[in-house]
Amino acid sequence: MGWFSKQLIDVLEWEEKPGQLAWRFPVEDNEIQYGANLTVRDGQQAIFLDNGKLADSFGPGLFELDTQNLPIITSLENWAKGFESPFKSDVTFFSTREITGLKWGTAQPITVRDPEFGAIRIRAFGTYSFRIAEVDQFYRTTFANLPELWITDIEPQMRSIISTSLAAVLGSADTAFLDLAADQQKLSDLLRQAADNATDQWGIKIPTLFVESLSLPDAVQDAIDSGSSMRALGDLGQYARFKAADTLDEAAQASGGVAGAGAGVAAAMALGQTMSGGLMGQPAIAPPATPAAAAASDTDPLEMIEKLHKLHVAGALSEEEFAAKKAELLARLG
Repeated sequence: MGWFSKQLIDVLEWEEKPGQLAWRFPVEDNEIQYGANLTVRDGQQAIFLDNGKLADSFGPGLFELDTQNLPIITSLENWAKGFESPFKSDVTFFSTREITGLKWGTAQPITVRDPEFGAIRIRAFGTYSFRIAEVDQFYRTTFANLPELWITDIEPQMRSIISTSLAAVLGSADTAFLDLAADQQKLSDLLRQAADNATDQWGIKIPTLFVESLSLPDAVQDAIDSGSSMRALGDLGQYARFKAADTLDEAAQASGGVAGAGAGVAAAMALGQTMSGGLMGQPAIAPPATPAAAAASDTDPLEMIEKLHKLHVAGALSEEEFAAKKAELLARLG
């Protein structure tokens, strides 16, 4: 039935499957009947091969395979008058539409030299798209004599090209990593152009490429975060006053009354003095040894009453505690 079945093939077309990139039309003995119809859909391109050599190509449309549409094959085959015999040839279809939503990423960190951090390792990932722009070139360099080709067959090569291009872009750029990370659109454009140049040799174009994430090793990122935190503190004196008020509020909610509040204030002030002194290159002031020692230095009862009143207004002392301590201090004046 092989000879008989090939006489019945009068329409050549490709209903591509999801993920399919190229497909060779199966014909018994590679004999396509003269006068057969070729249907090429939008987003497809077909090529004819004569004895393994590319002879003709067709874009979208409906074609009758005769001497008008196949002048090169006609010359190569030197058919007999009347062209009644089948000719030796085959046809391959290619998808020329843009393949979108593909993922890329660095399998291993890329080591580059950064103007600010020196040698650093960078990870990145994102999305990209590609399409076959030059079918003839793609056939010669990639498809050759395969029966079919899927997107998954070419994806590993595409990811390797993008990763290599990323290393080249980051290695040759004078822009610091933090500036590149802040302008990912610019980095995406640079990377897309570099990867697109690299795939020209295969007849492939990369219309879109996006960098969605650019990251450093955890240790480097932690160091950057620590530096950001210190810069965010700004005025250390202001920070110390904030901590003192925060500690006072905590002391008011805890047990211990005046003694607890006094200990909290002392600790907060000691923290502020340490930060303002030690971090600014000045000798740090040691905190009082105990709350009792701090209280002993306050010898003026009226001054103590004024301080206790401020604690009472701030909510650190209850009405009963303030009244009791005030009575005690007033007794000293008598």
